Amino acid sequence: MTPQFSIIIPVLNEAGQLAEKLQALQPLRSRCELLLVDGGSDDGSVELANPLVDQVLHSPRGRARQMNCGAAQAQADVLLFLHVDTLLPNDAVGLIAKAVADGFCWGRFNVSFDNSQAIFKLIAFMMNHRSRLTGIATGDQALFMTREAFQAIGGFPDIALMEDIAISARLKKLGKPCCLRDKVITSARRWLQHGVAKTILFMWWLRLCYFFGADPDVLVSRYYRQRF
Repeated sequence: MTPQFSIIIPVLNEAGQLAEKLQALQPLRSRCELLLVDGGSDDGSVELANPLVDQVLHSPRGRARQMNCGAAQAQADVLLFLHVDTLLPNDAVGLIAKAVADGFCWGRFNVSFDNSQAIFKLIAFMMNHRSRLTGIATGDQALFMTREAFQAIGGFPDIALMEDIAISARLKKLGKPCCLRDKVITSARRWLQHGVAKTILFMWWLRLCYFFGADPDVLVSRYYRQRF
């Protein structure tokens, strides 16, 4: 039976949390196919994922390339791109189905963090508010779209960073996003690891550089140096 939804999960060396996060998706498998796209992990991520997904695919490293690879193999008419450290709300599939039935060809969820500190509530509020005002979604917000929309805009642009901003700009030409108020829960680990203020300033610096035409291939080297 053809699945109603394809959940596409790009990963790179996520063995520490992969099994737990994929376990949380198992109840959805009656309606969804799970496609994990590995970008060259060497920490056992692939072996952990194999029994918990419908397919493990292999792609050159880079979220845009990995997600395009997953979309090319997906069977469903609705695609959901999910970061491995993001948990979906309980009725995510039903909410997406209603959005599509209501005529939206793409959308995203509100985001929250797995940390109760006030600063993370403020960050989430600002992210959600900015997204609603601009129509630009981030990967942490679990982007979804119809296959027709994905193909119409040519998928994710083959850039090393800011692929979520770039595809949102393309999708906006097809119509407004469905900004679901239901929340995904994403990890605060990168913020805690590098410091909240430092991470905020760094991410805004990256966005500003991208806005003014910086090469994403150059920016991604700075991103991974900061992250790892």
